[in-house]
Order: sequence, then structure tokens, then C-alpha cells
Amino acid sequence: MLFSPSPDRKWQPRLSERRILLVAGDVLAVAGAVLIALRIWAFAAAEPFDWAFIWPRSHWFVILLGAWLLLAAANDFYDLRIALSRSATVQRLLLITIQLVVLYLVVFFLASRLALPRLFILYYAVASFVLIGLFRLAIPLFSNWIGARRRVLVVGTDWAAMTIIGAIGRHAHNVYDVRGIIAEPDDVLKELCDVPVLGTGRDIRSQIQREHISELIVTATHRMSDVTFQGVMDAYEMGVSIVPMPLLYERITGQVPVEHVVNNWAVVLPMDGHSVFNPYPTIKRVLDIVLSLVGIGFAGFLFPILVLLIRLDSPGSIFYSQERMGLNGRVFRIYKFRSMRPDAEQASGAVFSRRGDPRVTRVGRFMRKTRLDEIPQLFNILRGDMSLVGPRPERPEHIKRLTEKIPFYRTRLVIRPGLTGWAQVQYNYGSTDEDALVKLQYDLYYIRHQSLWLDLTIMLRTVGKVLKMSGV
Repeated sequence: MLFSPSPDRKWQPRLSERRILLVAGDVLAVAGAVLIALRIWAFAAAEPFDWAFIWPRSHWFVILLGAWLLLAAANDFYDLRIALSRSATVQRLLLITIQLVVLYLVVFFLASRLALPRLFILYYAVASFVLIGLFRLAIPLFSNWIGARRRVLVVGTDWAAMTIIGAIGRHAHNVYDVRGIIAEPDDVLKELCDVPVLGTGRDIRSQIQREHISELIVTATHRMSDVTFQGVMDAYEMGVSIVPMPLLYERITGQVPVEHVVNNWAVVLPMDGHSVFNPYPTIKRVLDIVLSLVGIGFAGFLFPILVLLIRLDSPGSIFYSQERMGLNGRVFRIYKFRSMRPDAEQASGAVFSRRGDPRVTRVGRFMRKTRLDEIPQLFNILRGDMSLVGPRPERPEHIKRLTEKIPFYRTRLVIRPGLTGWAQVQYNYGSTDEDALVKLQYDLYYIRHQSLWLDLTIMLRTVGKVLKMSGV
């Protein structure tokens, strides 16, 4: 028997649909800002503002829209927690506008004198700030389509249920409203994490109608009873979305919950697998070579300065070499500028570095904060040991220990390690095995979703972290 969605249930847009609405509004605002900037340009140049004036300059629509979307993604401007906060929205919008102006000024001074217009970008910056700001600040007025929380039921009472309820509370409380929990017939719980148990699988249909539910979060398919399974199928036929807990957790946190996927490799390995027709690996390798050569060229003038400072600060070699484990478990030697005393591991052996580590030298502390000690790894990238973006390479000793302790830890080795990665831009510096678990969750998210767009986002965020001197 097929059921129809209840007519009194309001539209509760999904996470992806809300972001599409935000992007669409920003795109219209950017296009309007370009038009305003062109209008001011024409007025200042005493030229008629007509199609003959706009068409030769129409490329600015594409350039500025692309720059906006790139910087907005890099600054989490489409994170709904930010979109629903006026103060956070204004701060991020101001930051993105400043970044765009600075980027334009750098290109302006490097380009020939007449290649770019002088004040056009300032006209655009002011217009885009105002238009996008007005659109974003007006979002609460459209709460029915962007701010209304999506009502959900959690099916299950296990640790995975507790984890997803906690994740929603921390990361998506403005998006999801957990109305209750569906338990198995033999469960005797009345509530879990302050969320009431509303019944069993037999009650799913009635609870959907009573609570106007749009989505079921299923946490334990491997031990679901026939009654609960039938209730979930009834919900699907009623038009309710069914989402496994690991996928929703991944969507709202940017992590893969390795503790809760049991032996389900499908939610750990890359989504598309390997294909000879996929151009991404080839394009990424070409970009690795080109950008590492550019980086070596720009960093060339720093080499003699850093060599001198390291030599004057403490005795020992200039460079530091260490074994790391890379693609498919192949061991290679990573190179850095030495930032610790030469006898740093003589007594302790292989241990994680930590914040305020006494083994770090004075010059080493500055290099680690600015990531300058990582520059020699550009040669590792040229050799193919590493990539610009990927999970950070770990020492074989740590890999062996953590593989025995953390599920799926060796999955990090299915792609080349990186100079920077999703875990590095999403998480603070880690120095414990518990930190290694969190970073693995971020690394697995990158492995599953790797793309040129995600790589570019990570590189832009890495630049931001370097400028903030947030290294350890």
C-alpha cells in the first residue's frame, strides 16, 4: 500500500537544498554588484552605459563570480550555522571582501599598467558587500524556506544514536530538530540524550503524521527487527527521506565516523572507486609538479636566510630527514628544515610532538608556526612521494600502533600523503592517539570526496592558517 505525504506538512528543505538557495541568492547579488560597478565605471569615464559598453567587459561577471564562489567556499560562507548568525555572516562577508580586494591588488601590481581597471574592483567590493549583506541579513524573514529546522526521528538506541544526536547538537542544531527516537520492541529506554523514545517500528507511521517528520536517521541496520524494517519502509512510501547515520554524520561534520561503521567498507573507501577514465589523478599530479616548482621558485630567496638562522641558533644539521609511510604503505624519507635539538628523540624515541614542546629550538618555533620548516617537502612532491593535498604522512611506528588501535587506520594509505590536508585545516594540532582518531575521520572524508574543488579549498584555508601563524 502506498501512502501520500500529509498535506499539512510544511516543506523542510534538506541541507543541500538550503545551500543551493544560498548560492543562488549570492550569484544574483554578485551579478547585480558587477552591473552596479560597470555603471559607475561608465559614469566616471563619461561613456554611455549600454550594451556596447557592457559586452566587452562581460568577462568580469565570470571572473568575479568564480572568485566569489571560491573564496566563499574556502571561508565556510555556506555553513548554515554561519548563514543563520547575523554577526558571523557580517564578519565572514567582510573577510571575503578584503581577501578579494587584496588578491586583485596583487594581480594589479604584477600585471602591465593598463591590463586591469583601477577603481572598478572597489566599486564592485562595496556593491557586493551591500547586496550580499542585505540578502543574507534578510534570511530570517524567509525562515519557512531557509531557517525552518528539518524534523527527524532517530531509529535506534545504540552508541551510534547517541553519537548522531550529539553531532546534531554541536554542528546542526539550526538545521535538524530531533523529535524523538524509535526503539526496538525489547528496548526499555524512555529517553536517550534527553530525547524521548516515542515508540517502536509499529509507531513510525503515526509519529510521522503527528510530528510532521521529514527524515528518518537509521543507526543500526545490522540488528533491525522485521517490525522496525517495515516501519521504515512505510516511512519511505510516505515520502520521508531515509538516511544512514554514517552518511548524515559525514555530511554535517566533514568526518567519517569510523567507530560506528563496523565492517562497512562502502562508507570508508572512495565514493567512485578507481577508473581509467577519471582525469582527476592525472590533473592533480600535473598541478603538484607545477605548483611545487612555483613554490620552490618563490621560496628560493628564503633558503639562505633560514639556513643561516638555523646554523646560528643551535648546533646540528640544517635539514631533518625522517622515515614516513606513503601510498600503499611504501616507506620514504621526508625532508624538513630542522626545528628541534639534534638529540630530540634520544631518550623518548618516536613520540608525537606537542604544543610548547621543549625540544623545539627558538628558530624552530617560528618556522613551525609559519610552516616554513615544511618547505623542503616540495622536493618530496616533485619526486612523487607526496602530493600537495592529502593525509599527512605518518611514521611507520605510529602507523603500526594506531592500526591495531583504530579501525580503518591504514585506509589513509590508499592515496598519496599531502603537504596539507582536510584534517589540518579542520582540526587543531593533535598530539595523542585520540587526536589521531579525529584526524583519521577527517582524512577519510577527504579520501571519499577528493576533487579539485576540495583541493583548492584546502590550499586556500592552509594559506589562512599560515598567515595566522597557527602552527605548533
